[in-house]
Amino acid sequence: MLEHVTRNFGALKAVDDVSLAVAAGQKYAILGSNGAGKTTLFNAITGDFPPSSGRIRFFGEDITEMPPHERIRKGLRRTYQSSLLFRELTVRDNLFLAVRGVASGRFSMLRPGEASASHRATDELLHRARLEPLAGEIVANLAHGQQRQLEIGMALAGAPRLILFDEPAAGLSPAERRELVALLTSLPAHMSFVLIEHDLDIALRVVEKVTVMHNGQVLKTGTPEQIEGDAQVHAIYMGAKH
Repeated sequence: MLEHVTRNFGALKAVDDVSLAVAAGQKYAILGSNGAGKTTLFNAITGDFPPSSGRIRFFGEDITEMPPHERIRKGLRRTYQSSLLFRELTVRDNLFLAVRGVASGRFSMLRPGEASASHRATDELLHRARLEPLAGEIVANLAHGQQRQLEIGMALAGAPRLILFDEPAAGLSPAERRELVALLTSLPAHMSFVLIEHDLDIALRVVEKVTVMHNGQVLKTGTPEQIEGDAQVHAIYMGAKH
């Protein structure tokens, strides 16, 4: 839950008095044009750029002043617009490192055995991210859409409670977009996510609630049907073609 969150950069208010709530298990989208404040809002939630004012609560706990790594331990995950992958390692290795990164014994010098919980969790992520056929492939050789799938798979490590997806459809082909929709709609019902997306066809198909931002503020909040049919949203973001 965000309560009157504002983020200033000097005299610029990139996020201005934003309040919104995401329920447990809810699939949520934040839409808006470039410069609307969407990514800055994500940065405030994750602690990369904490809010200048306002409060952030995560399942009832105030995390406004909490460092990013502590938010991860609480079950908050995020993907980024630019891929953050180990490109010279395999798909399986990337997922394994993500699993170990959030495991309680992550600082142990002992290498987990093949039957360990970490390897089982890696196998589960391969299946959930729909990447089992590519487990041994070097990440640098993957198509752009497959790398996006891998990022989502890594974000799923450690049973997160909320994932923030920052434009996961950016640069994807039509076939890759269909695969992304299938992946997002297959996520567990109990898992919440918030999606920033310019591709409205994807965003409105995979979420239950939408907030539209404009100039750092909340313009509209409603169901996908309400947002898609809203004249003001059409005028500002969608244009006549929509």
